[in-house]
Amino acid sequence: MAAGLRCHEGKWDNIMSKVRTRFAPSPTGRMHVGNLRTALYAYLIAKHEDGDFLLRIEDTDQERFVEGALEIIYRTLRKTGLVHDEGPDKDKGAGPYVQSERHKQGIYLQYAKKLIEKGEAYYCFCDKERLEGLKREVAGKEIIVYDKHCLSLSKEEVEEKLKAGIPYVIRQNNPTEGKTTFIDDIYGEITVDNSELDDMILIKSDGYPTYNFANVVDDHLMGITHVVRGNEYLSSSPKYNRLYEAFGWEVPVYVHCPLITNEEHKKLSKRSGHSSYEDLLEQGFLTEAIVNYVALLGWCPEDNREIFSLPELISAFDYHHMNKSPAVFDMVKLKWMNGEYFKAMDFETFYGMAEPYIKKVLSKPLDARKIAGLIKTRIEVFTDIPEHIDFFEALPDYDISMYTHKKMKTNAQTSLQVLQEVLPLLEKQESFSNDDLYGMLLSYTGQKGYKNGYVMWPIRTAVSGKQMTPGGATELMEILGKEESVKRIKTAIEKLSR
Repeated sequence: MAAGLRCHEGKWDNIMSKVRTRFAPSPTGRMHVGNLRTALYAYLIAKHEDGDFLLRIEDTDQERFVEGALEIIYRTLRKTGLVHDEGPDKDKGAGPYVQSERHKQGIYLQYAKKLIEKGEAYYCFCDKERLEGLKREVAGKEIIVYDKHCLSLSKEEVEEKLKAGIPYVIRQNNPTEGKTTFIDDIYGEITVDNSELDDMILIKSDGYPTYNFANVVDDHLMGITHVVRGNEYLSSSPKYNRLYEAFGWEVPVYVHCPLITNEEHKKLSKRSGHSSYEDLLEQGFLTEAIVNYVALLGWCPEDNREIFSLPELISAFDYHHMNKSPAVFDMVKLKWMNGEYFKAMDFETFYGMAEPYIKKVLSKPLDARKIAGLIKTRIEVFTDIPEHIDFFEALPDYDISMYTHKKMKTNAQTSLQVLQEVLPLLEKQESFSNDDLYGMLLSYTGQKGYKNGYVMWPIRTAVSGKQMTPGGATELMEILGKEESVKRIKTAIEKLSR
């Protein structure tokens, strides 16, 4: 494992030879699923090797800053269990961990000037008008390819412009000939022609560093050994490599994650409705299931296992088994996985989480615990609850065709007969517990020579008004109580008598 160096107040300290990863989000709103996966993979890579996981806030793009977004980042990491070892709230000597604060200390300008001294970067004083004239179309997009105009300025000319206060940026001085090769642990060896490398801006005209430059400087100073990010940064990696080489720094291990697409194989966007962690929570998913599913978006364990707790992921995760091809975010699969988590969850935990959804639907004094017991193994997300239990609140209008069931050999006529025979028995029944009701009806079916389904189907239909319910006839009647159950049976008889 590589050893790194970090700088704090001008002093260099050796970092123990261990894996160090970082999650470096921008505070721009809710955490996108892709960002959550980056954080998760960075966390798993570090913890699998008993290493350090750092949180760094990249807020140099002040225009994109969203109020409250910082708290979203902290809350998301806390809820998902991705606890960072170092960060803005846990400074262990490599801070500050917020780029705007590092900017105020002059860290980035200091390192940009070192590159200028080495001839690896230069001041650029070109104004907007001149840059507009350098625009050209590449692959259908209009981009500016800088022509190194200011690289030819003499030292005296540069000093004169700086003294005059002419606005400037600092650009990386990339070669125009030859090739640059770098190794990605997922995509292998990648080579690009240097003619394709633009002289990217390192320090902007407002004095702030660009994302690309600040990343390289901070990753080195914080001793980051493995850089985890989306594969959209593959094309920028040669420029990063040249910066590392220009400084004489060790290049970290690159781990580029595959793209995440929706079911139509298009990039997951905010319009999809499930692009962020908080979107998924609002749609009724469990945090544990989200983390589990996100881990499988680009990584496959050797044994093809699918259900993992976070500690189990730490133990099993090997980033070398990540895929190159895009990962499809399959909502059907995520719902299935969430349902499996519900089934495995202890009842008290499930009830505590499901109760608000139940109480939101029901105003009647019904036993919410019993209702939760019925739906626990039948729902996939919490937001499924209303459609499964709304009939407890009020009997919906329904068509009598629902009484026809070929397998049960029931129809409207046979159902009417059964309900008319059962009604007086229910009216006489004192105990409306599930067991006592079932026992009474079992005795009735035995005396009549009916099959259970022949009796239970019409009763369940009558008391629920639905084809699909979370429980059987007697379970539903126990919750509804005698008065409401008898009332609904009478309504059914009236319906069928017409």
